[in-house]
Amino acid sequence: MSVLITTEMLGEHPTLSSMNTDLDLTSAWIRSGDGLVGFGEYKKFIVTGEDRFDKARAWWNDQLSEFKINNNVHGSGTGPLLFASFAFDSTSPSVLVIPEIVLGQKNGKSWITWIGDKNQPGLEKISNSSISGEITWQDAAKDEEVWRQQVTKAITAIKDGLVEKVVLARDLTATSTKEIDARTLLQRLEIEYPSTWLFLVNGLVGATPELLVRLSKSLVTSRVLAGTIRKTGNEDRDLALAASLAKSSKDLEEHEYAVRSVADALAPFCSSTNVPESPFVLHLSNVMHLATDVTGVLNDSAKQADIFTLIQQLHPSAAVCGTPTNAAKKFIIDFEKMNRERYAGPVGWIDANGDGEIAIALRCGQLSQDNKSIRIFAGCGVVAGSDPANELAESQAKLMPMRTALETL
Repeated sequence: MSVLITTEMLGEHPTLSSMNTDLDLTSAWIRSGDGLVGFGEYKKFIVTGEDRFDKARAWWNDQLSEFKINNNVHGSGTGPLLFASFAFDSTSPSVLVIPEIVLGQKNGKSWITWIGDKNQPGLEKISNSSISGEITWQDAAKDEEVWRQQVTKAITAIKDGLVEKVVLARDLTATSTKEIDARTLLQRLEIEYPSTWLFLVNGLVGATPELLVRLSKSLVTSRVLAGTIRKTGNEDRDLALAASLAKSSKDLEEHEYAVRSVADALAPFCSSTNVPESPFVLHLSNVMHLATDVTGVLNDSAKQADIFTLIQQLHPSAAVCGTPTNAAKKFIIDFEKMNRERYAGPVGWIDANGDGEIAIALRCGQLSQDNKSIRIFAGCGVVAGSDPANELAESQAKLMPMRTALETL
């Protein structure tokens, strides 16, 4: 028996992070005010294994076959919608969620999608009503000195020719005296980091600046970030730092590895791929990154390729793993000694037509089941010219978006 799913246009243009229904906020994808927010859970699927992307595709297609779609809006992100958050490693659980209600907004157009034979759900705007608790911090998997030692080992391995680049992650755990509200976290992050992709899927919440892949019809886009410098807050000084970042041999080397890994992964599926000769400097509130937007068009021979195929080919990129991929992964398994869970994994949404936006889950944290604690993450790319103290400082800068959001709840 088919299940009715309806999409209708909205006359108003709501602030997505402030809207509510009679169901809890469970999923979100917001950038510069546009995006998608999901309420309730129609279905959830947990998947593991090397074939997890194939399993995810099969499950999503099975769900789509059960829907009777009444889409009166059309366009990317309308109709049935899947939120996905894949783990960094195939042995950890990945999560797929189909919300009961989705509110969408793009380019001045707003819509609502709901599942079931019922009237259009009501919407209401809510203010931040959560009461903040006292936050305490502790190292989770390792302390700072242990992590610096791991960076030193990585530099030695690189100089010995075992690997060219490796990305090492660290984590912190925040514990609160009251429940941590994911919506309020999103609102705080949205204020400070509006140009990032804000996301929430099954308790993983964050604001990532890195887009793994966007597929719109046959156009493929990927934003690659690698090479970072911390801002000072002084405009003139930061402009000088941006110029030094753009000329830094260490950061340019790290960035080139990441760009090359993405371009090589897309090459078998795309024609007329465009890879700019040099990166631009992306300015965020607290850091600057070297960034490159890689674009391409799916070629005719790749018509069987879909967004799940592209995710599988692109993950893990050199920006979150290293290069060569297998050697970097082995080093991470042997020396990182930390379960990344869904940190640094693909996260985003996919619609019924195969369009979607999938980012890399960076600048994020995983809420505990009781919402009383959250584990936040950061990672740094290590190359031959890296310095352990500088990498630690960079990791601290990358932890700041979540730390600040939590401490100002």
